[in-house]
Amino acid sequence: MSFDAIVTGRTSGGRLLFTTITALSLAIVYAPVLYLLLASLNPDAQLGLVPPSRYSLKWYFALLDDGRLAGALKESALVGLATAALATPIGLSAALAYRAMTHLRGVFLLVILSAMFVPGTIEGLGLSATLRVVGLAPSWVTIAIGHLLWTLPFAAVVSLIGLSAVRPSTIAAARDLGAGPIRAFVDITLPLMRTNLISSFVFAFLLSLNEQARAYYLAGSQNTLPLYMFGAMNSGASPTIYAFSGAIIVISVAVVALVFAGLVGQQSRRPRQAPGKIHGFARLHSSASDGGQRDRSDARGV
Repeated sequence: MSFDAIVTGRTSGGRLLFTTITALSLAIVYAPVLYLLLASLNPDAQLGLVPPSRYSLKWYFALLDDGRLAGALKESALVGLATAALATPIGLSAALAYRAMTHLRGVFLLVILSAMFVPGTIEGLGLSATLRVVGLAPSWVTIAIGHLLWTLPFAAVVSLIGLSAVRPSTIAAARDLGAGPIRAFVDITLPLMRTNLISSFVFAFLLSLNEQARAYYLAGSQNTLPLYMFGAMNSGASPTIYAFSGAIIVISVAVVALVFAGLVGQQSRRPRQAPGKIHGFARLHSSASDGGQRDRSDARGV
């Protein structure tokens, strides 16, 4: 048995090895999340696992009476929605610009992606000082600006992935059949990228919802959810924090599952979408051509 055969997984031993490594890696990643989710069902005030017969939603119902947590959640939702609403179209614009460029594309992409590697504390501190110079007081707006800088590279990457599935020949065919650049973008590009744009919006929202380092320097008197949970953990965590974490886990998994299902559905329908649009342009072009031929025939008859 050669080493290459094992590495490429062409043997049963190689497949078993990589399956075991993958299973262990997934267990390491998801074990803390699963533990927190199960511990949130513990009706006692002390964190820990209990038998399934004692599972309770006591602390989940207690969330309804926690006004400070509700306020922090509202603040984070506002910042997250504003961040996602701005990052998605800007990321799409960056992807379209990258595709249209013929020179310095690598430099342009490097500039966009470099924001991923700036430490959050450094970026938050620098942005806080800059905004103070221009006279912008700390508020949810300043937090949204910081989160926008953080989420924009991810939104651009998701848009680039979606745009890579749109063939330039499809756009060119629509243009040849009479569609203008705006109509070709609206009727061809956007439908093919719809699920990727939704993914970009959800991704930016979740990144903003969980971001703490930048918000720490940009927040005013208001608390975002990560800041509130960080303070609550330092002062002695209430069991409602674990219940809220469990709720966030369930909601996040559900949202990601829905987006993934949409991606799979779009992938299965994609071969039929673009031709349908092209055929529509072809029918319009054919109708226009037939009308022009009839007008010329009538003119010759006259």
